[in-house]
Amino acid sequence: MLYLLDANTLIDANRNYYGISQVPEYWEWLVHWGCLGRIKIPIEIYEELKIGSDELSKWAKNIDVKSALVFEEEVNIGLIRQVILEGYGSDLDDIEVEKLGRDPFLIAYAAVAPKTRVVVTSERSKPNATRGNRKIPDICTQFNIRSCNAFEFGHEMGFRTNWRDHI
Repeated sequence: MLYLLDANTLIDANRNYYGISQVPEYWEWLVHWGCLGRIKIPIEIYEELKIGSDELSKWAKNIDVKSALVFEEEVNIGLIRQVILEGYGSDLDDIEVEKLGRDPFLIAYAAVAPKTRVVVTSERSKPNATRGNRKIPDICTQFNIRSCNAFEFGHEMGFRTNWRDHI
């Protein structure tokens, strides 16, 4: 299984429960599995992470982090269009398109191989949301792509602070 990370997964992890300086093992674990091709961050999402000068941005800018985690695959423009048109709406205005951010890219990467790719996001399902307000888990469900949150991801991948002892 390949886990594709949304920016909010890492932002929330750093801010709320796995701070880079507090739980460095988590961030090392991500890089380890990135090197092995099990965890990736699409370039469009990575670009969001490296903006700024906070601890997460500094971590993301590290060459070892970038080479381990940035997904090298070219995005399928046709799939992005399909995700936007079928998932969000065919007649979105500029404000709605801006709200989508880079979410359609993340979903399009997963849509290439929905049986072997999982989207990891902090967004929560809101099945009644429409158009540009739809959430990643709901779009993933529509396209038969599995999504999970950071805790499910960590559990499935077996994260623990002494992870090196268990590989």
